[in-house]
Amino acid sequence: MKKVLHTQRADTSHWVGDGFPVRNLFNYNDLAKHISPFLLMDYAGPADFPPYNHPQGQRLGVGTHPHRGFETVTVVYTGQVEHRDSAGGGGVIENDEIQWMTAASGLVHEERHGKEFSKTGGRFEMVQLWVNLPKKDKMTKPRYQALTKKQTPIVQLPNHAGTLRVIAGDYQNHLGPAKTYSPINMWDLRLNANSSPLEIKVPENHTAVIFVLSGEVKVSGSHTLKDAELAILETSGDTLMIESVSESKLLFLGGEPLNEPIIGYGPFVMNTQAEIMKAFEDFEAGKMGTMEPIDGSDH
Repeated sequence: MKKVLHTQRADTSHWVGDGFPVRNLFNYNDLAKHISPFLLMDYAGPADFPPYNHPQGQRLGVGTHPHRGFETVTVVYTGQVEHRDSAGGGGVIENDEIQWMTAASGLVHEERHGKEFSKTGGRFEMVQLWVNLPKKDKMTKPRYQALTKKQTPIVQLPNHAGTLRVIAGDYQNHLGPAKTYSPINMWDLRLNANSSPLEIKVPENHTAVIFVLSGEVKVSGSHTLKDAELAILETSGDTLMIESVSESKLLFLGGEPLNEPIIGYGPFVMNTQAEIMKAFEDFEAGKMGTMEPIDGSDH
């Protein structure tokens, strides 16, 4: 059984743009070196937004900005997010859908509340992750994946414990739809209250992180996690032990550590300082592309 090495809770929040009130759980300057290939996690919400009907069609969110050297993964639990990027990717994702954007060699993108959500308002909750790319893939072509509810298999857990949705990787031969550059498991778990202790097999020597969005669970028989709290587990061992105290919503992150240098500055994450400087030069020279804002929303 994997033992818990560290727990961390996010209590303070800040705004990303004007549409995403987020709590940061970790970033590439602190815990990321211990949980490769994961670089950053922001938890947005849950927050209630009133209707936003701007006369010029502007929508809340974050305006155009660049990335290079990694992937962004956005899991929308409730609400609606529209994405567009300079590589031609884009789309709208909503309740229980995911976008997996590979910035790689570089692009400019924008994220806004979806048009329908802006009209109606409502509850908004999402997680955004930055996932590192192996050195050999950092300058590959950008890619955009929209993963719908129909694409992501849902597995019934034993003893009526709840469900596990496979976003990436493999759970008992159920394969997630996300295409990844290194071995990654990303699972969305919904656990019933007071279920029997749940044993989940995971790969030996892989990073393992459990994040609780809501509810209360006991991990490895020793650590209790509540809302907006995560546990980092040791890489040795191949079994997770989770016991739900109340109805709970979790996100599991697992992956093969890259064991490569992490050099990051702002929106770029590379392996050397020289590569970071080159990223800024390329962005300023327009080599990551340009794009018009969504519905004139760049404000």
